[in-house]
Amino acid sequence: MALKVRIPTPLRKITNGKDEVTAEGKTVKEVIEDLEKNYPGLRERICEEDGSLRRFVNVYLNDEDIRFKDNVQTEVKDTDEISIIPAIAGGRR
Repeated sequence: MALKVRIPTPLRKITNGKDEVTAEGKTVKEVIEDLEKNYPGLRERICEEDGSLRRFVNVYLNDEDIRFKDNVQTEVKDTDEISIIPAIAGGRR
């Protein structure tokens, strides 16, 4: 069984407009690889060439930032939900 992955608006053109898709894997890295198979071009938007997350992309497993867990090696279960969230910069001076 696959787990849910929430897709941010800027990446929905890759997922044919879907705001939520499913993917399989035992770790976040495997989930990203599965997403890439079904939605080519997604991985390069969220990961560096070495497979690490891009600096301005946050990935949450349920409500926890994976950078405070085992990063892309964080283990997942079918009942989990992953959210890909682009970081927002800027503000008032």
